[in-house]
Order: sequence, then C-alpha cells, then structure tokens
Amino acid sequence: MEHVEKIFVFIQLNEEEIPVGELVSKGKNIYFKYNADFVKRGLEISPIKLKLNNIINTNDPIPFDGLYGVFADSLPDGWGKLLLDRALTSRGVIVDDITVLDRLAYVGSSGMGALTYKPELEQEQLEVFEVELDKIAKATHQIISGTATDVLDDLFKLGGSSGGARPKILVGYNLITQNIIGSNKTLPNDYEHWLIKFPSSFDRPDIANIEFAYYKMALDAGIEMSESKLFQGLSGQSYFGTKRFDRIGNKRLHLHSAAGIMHDNFRLSNMDYGDLMDCAFQLERDVRAYEKILRLAAFNVFAHNRDDHSKNFAFLMDADGTWKVAPAYDLTFSTSGHGMHSTSVARESKNPTRKHLMELGEYFNIKDANKIIDEVQAVVFNWEIYAKQCDVSHESKNRIKKTINSIKS
Repeated sequence: MEHVEKIFVFIQLNEEEIPVGELVSKGKNIYFKYNADFVKRGLEISPIKLKLNNIINTNDPIPFDGLYGVFADSLPDGWGKLLLDRALTSRGVIVDDITVLDRLAYVGSSGMGALTYKPELEQEQLEVFEVELDKIAKATHQIISGTATDVLDDLFKLGGSSGGARPKILVGYNLITQNIIGSNKTLPNDYEHWLIKFPSSFDRPDIANIEFAYYKMALDAGIEMSESKLFQGLSGQSYFGTKRFDRIGNKRLHLHSAAGIMHDNFRLSNMDYGDLMDCAFQLERDVRAYEKILRLAAFNVFAHNRDDHSKNFAFLMDADGTWKVAPAYDLTFSTSGHGMHSTSVARESKNPTRKHLMELGEYFNIKDANKIIDEVQAVVFNWEIYAKQCDVSHESKNRIKKTINSIKS
C-alpha cells in the first residue's frame, strides 16, 4: 500500500472543523507545524509538551513513535488496535508495514475526543442498525481467538478507535426506548454516545457486575464518574456500559490522557499520583484539583485497583479552552501485570498505605487530606453492600472482600 506522508489535523469542538496543523513524515522523523490561524486562536491543545508556536516541531521516537502525545492519544490501542490489524490483514495488508500516520488516517474522524485527521482512509458512515449485545459478545471472542467472523468490519467501525484491553463498542443509546444502535459518527436525535464493554477471555463471568459495583462505590466516595449502567443481553448476560464524557450530544470535547499530556509510557510508567496532581493543577488552576486526585488515589489503593496506569486518567478541554480533570473511568478490582500499582503513591507502588496518601496530602498542602482519605476508606469497607446491590457472585464478593481487608490502613 502507498503510505500517508502528510496528514492534516483538525479539531471539531462545535459544528466547525478548525484546522490545527500538519503532520509530515520524512525519513525516520515526524514533523508537526501548527496552522498560523490556529495559533492566533490561543487554544492550547497540549499545553505541556506541545505549546502553541510558529516553528516546525519534532519529537523523540520514544514513547510514541515520533508522534506528540496529543496525536498518539487518537490512536487505538489494545482492543482497538487488534480490530484494526485484523481488518487490515483481511484486506491483504501487512500490518508491520503500517506507519503511525497511516493509522491516524484510518482513525480519521471517528476517534475519541475532538481531533480529526485527513486524508481519511476507509471510513464510511456506518449504517445505523440495532445492536444485539450477545451477538457482539460472541463475535469479540471469535476475534480474540483468531476465528474468522462475518462482523469484523462492523466491529471495527464500532470499536476500532477505542483503547484498553477489554473488548468494547461505541454505540448510540436511547434512554427512553432503551434501544442501542450502532453508528460510528453522528447519532440521531434522542440518542447519546455510550461505550459498552464485553468480557475478555481472562475475565470473571460477573466482571460487568463487579465494575458496576465499583462505579456505585466510587460515586459514594465522592469521585466524579460518567453515568453508567448494566445492559442485559437476551441471554440475561450483563454488560457494563458508560456514557461517553468526550461527547455532549454530537458535539465533541478535546480529550487528552495523562500519558499523552506528560509523555509517559504507560506500559513502562514511572508516574506518581503526585505528578498527576501537579498536572491537574497546571490545567485547572484550582487547588481542588489536588483533592480530586488524592480522593481517586485513595480509592484505587483501598479498593485494590492496581491497573491505574497513565492512560486511565484523562483531561478534557472545551471550546473556550477551559481544562478540567475528566470523570474517572476503568475503576474496578484489578491487579497489574507486575502486581503493583501502575501509578505509585508517594513513590510507593508495592503496598501503598494511608501513610503514603498522607505524604501526598501534606506535600500539596491539602487541608482536608485526612478527612478525604477517611471518607473513601469508609465507603470501600462497605464493599459487600455494593456487591449485593449489583448481583456480584458470592465467590467474587468474598475474594474481593478478603483482598480489601488485607490492605493496610
């Protein structure tokens, strides 16, 4: 195939697609230059690593293959990357030959957040159809096992821009009729953009119920999360779904992960919650940003969410250029590949405790640090109540309870 050597970047925050700049591949390097008119607008889309400027910018190959993190955030990883690779392989494309600019062209205008890319390769508007969750779940298992499936193209259009290891689809959901439809771009009136997850081969059967219980627990612990619910397939199987916070109707918000904004390699991360607190304050310019991150850190410590890597935290920017910490997501009982927290707490990854959380609170002069930690811990210790409300299995409830109770205060 002929590779994409130049790609135009746009941002679509309202109805208008605003030119942001150009990415050009030359030799082993990728160069980016902002559009002069965009610089005059003053919208900082990546205010730490790619501030507005009038020069030609180039980045190190590591960690994003020469891309700046703001553009790397548009690339699918995990499940989305697997879908794209399978879809391209089925067309006879050798995926090892695909460049990062090629991948951005495949993302086109269907990515998460507000950035879009042209030329846009093979991205037709998906015809709206009603989604059968059990059928999608079966198809995801076929994809994971390498078995051919007749819905590969539709799955790619529904989930090809997503990240994370677990299979997921991006859909439209009507809260009144309860209808779920597949559509990869603009939704009809009365539908909202939602994301629905499916179990991977190594997940427990009640993984959706566990995540929903953690969602309810996090809300009671004072953590902001996007509206979530359990969807039911015809078989009775539950699937965890959450409303997308990068969409308000069909309008978009600019989404930037902590990994992307700080150029952290989330697979080999050395990020600390203190780094996250500092970044959040730089963007929000409000001391309450410190409190948000401390509360989230406490929840992840006490609830044993150790897959707390830097792509599982994000920030949002609106059309006025105002930044805020994005609602929390991917909060569930988990253990990282190395068994430790992916994001350290006051540089402790193996067994962070209240002591380490208080170190963060004291360093950032959070007056109510002790109160915040107490509130979160009190809620998490009521795990059994949430497990019962959300029909978590007896085995999972007790397993998680045992782990939570083993975490040192």
